[in-house]
Amino acid sequence: MNYKLDFQPVIDGLPQLLGGCLGTLGLAAGGMVLAVVIGIGGVVLRESPVPALRWAVIGFVELIRNTPFLVQIYFIFFALPLAGLRLDPTPTAILALGINGGAYAIEIIRGGVQAIGKGQIEAGLALALHRLQVFRLIVLKPALRAIYPSLVSQFILLTLTTSVASAVSAYELTSVAQRIESDSFRSFEIYGTITLLYFVMSWLLMRLFGVIQSHYLSYPVK
Repeated sequence: MNYKLDFQPVIDGLPQLLGGCLGTLGLAAGGMVLAVVIGIGGVVLRESPVPALRWAVIGFVELIRNTPFLVQIYFIFFALPLAGLRLDPTPTAILALGINGGAYAIEIIRGGVQAIGKGQIEAGLALALHRLQVFRLIVLKPALRAIYPSLVSQFILLTLTTSVASAVSAYELTSVAQRIESDSFRSFEIYGTITLLYFVMSWLLMRLFGVIQSHYLSYPVK
């Protein structure tokens, strides 16, 4: 084997690769915000007394969780324009990530809310707490403690899933790497580097969310 490593294209393209990392984090953050909004709204509708709304949410969750993300983003980017809705690559990626993550967020958030016993809520109301206080002190924080690890895992997964957005030319790390590789033909060096970059981003995010959990979501030591 006469292949010789040459990381010069990686060194020359490092500013673009780091910019791609920021693009990846931006897509993941936008997708996760939308996913949480969809998740909260989905939980509200899932608990609705109207059967049609409950079944609509169940159908949405099953449809999204049982179809490939690549097909979903292709549908938004290529099929929706036929119905008159045309989006640029970046909004397409955020929308697709949000819808995909939202299907999982619905189940995550619903599990956290169901973990709070109705007796605790009734006890809070019996103590003359305002409904907002009950929600903040009795429902929100314990539920957030319960679902926080799952939401963090979902955010990390969305961060890695952004690589699929390169299929519609959204600006993120993999799409930047593809352009550098097409100019230099140094596939091993380029994709080896972005593998390391994805690992570093995931590790740093896990450390950051771990610090947030230990400082703000852990139970106080008595």
